[in-house]
Amino acid sequence: MVSLTFLQLWETKWQQPCKMGIYPFMFNKYEDFVPIVDELIKQGFKEPYDWDAYAQVYFPKAEELVGEAEKAEQEGNQEKASEFYMRASAVYRISRFPAPRSEKQRYAWQEGKKAAAKGLAMRERPTKEIVIPHKHGLDHEGKEISFYYHLPPGTTKDKPVPLVVILTGLDGYRTELAVWIEGWSQKGVGVIVLEIPGTGDSPADPKDITSPEREWSSLFDWIDEQAEVDHKKVALWAYSTGGYYAIRLAHTHHDRLAGVVALGGGCHHMFDERWLSSVNHLEYPFDLANTLAYKWGYGDDLETFKKEAMKFSLVNDGTLDKTQCTRLLLVNGVDDEIFPIDDYYECLLRGATKEVRFLPGLKHMGEPQSFFIILNWLYKLFGMEGNPADQLKTIPSRPKY
Repeated sequence: MVSLTFLQLWETKWQQPCKMGIYPFMFNKYEDFVPIVDELIKQGFKEPYDWDAYAQVYFPKAEELVGEAEKAEQEGNQEKASEFYMRASAVYRISRFPAPRSEKQRYAWQEGKKAAAKGLAMRERPTKEIVIPHKHGLDHEGKEISFYYHLPPGTTKDKPVPLVVILTGLDGYRTELAVWIEGWSQKGVGVIVLEIPGTGDSPADPKDITSPEREWSSLFDWIDEQAEVDHKKVALWAYSTGGYYAIRLAHTHHDRLAGVVALGGGCHHMFDERWLSSVNHLEYPFDLANTLAYKWGYGDDLETFKKEAMKFSLVNDGTLDKTQCTRLLLVNGVDDEIFPIDDYYECLLRGATKEVRFLPGLKHMGEPQSFFIILNWLYKLFGMEGNPADQLKTIPSRPKY
């Protein structure tokens, strides 16, 4: 199989999103990446990547941006400091993308996280980073759950707000999906953003089929204690691999949520050995099967993951046959090459009734049409008026400096 060079990746899949500031280049500035890309091409990077060497190329620019942010902060220009911290986090993100599998990529996640936390806290509508005990976790699991928590200005216990819990995906963590916070805040809706098991700071054992339920129980117990949240209007929106967890928790925690959206997720065929043997050179820009194996706790042992992955199937474990399920909206592009659309058919053939919208002619997650469908659905769920186009104008964020 021919190795994809970074030049090919850049020219065919990444340059345009980078210019537009959309996934996976949220909060970025195109010009920040030009010298990095030139150097990666000059050095001839290609698959399989030396991830430490690859990440190192990004660090000088990221450090430069953090320096500019610190200077602006010292000068009292919070707006400029926030932008530069977020731009630094974007550079660190791409250096550890799609998953922090090497020492320097893990360092990039930590540094990118620090920069994003500072940048988000300095915004006109600030966001806090919250750490709570994982009280339902087992002894061998992480002891804390870290996430972003945002409340619109003016929120009080006497004026509680709806809440959207955003579950991230395989490669997009809270530092980038925070791009949705501003739009929801302007609508008077609170936001939580956190990672799924096997990614970011999730404390859940990624190999344990039941570990997600323990993490969500710890999270929802904390949400129940927040007086500023309208507990009749708590919804969850999950992206890509997060959609797998959304489908599962719509059943296991059906009584904790008013509704769940699974965008571009999977449930069964995504774990098929034949599918996993084919996905590395389809839609995804990197080694998807290997990244999934890493995420599910198998490290570099792709072959064992492929043989055992079906244990995570929501068909095989009986989840989809449960009769109790909160309102669940399934949305995806029919031509998805990351998780097959067949998985959503499996959801429709079993258990409780679901709501669904397939988008013909579009690939993974069916962007951008899917966003209009989902936002309208959530507006109705919360009993509010809204125009998705207005909210989407807050994405991508455009650099000022």
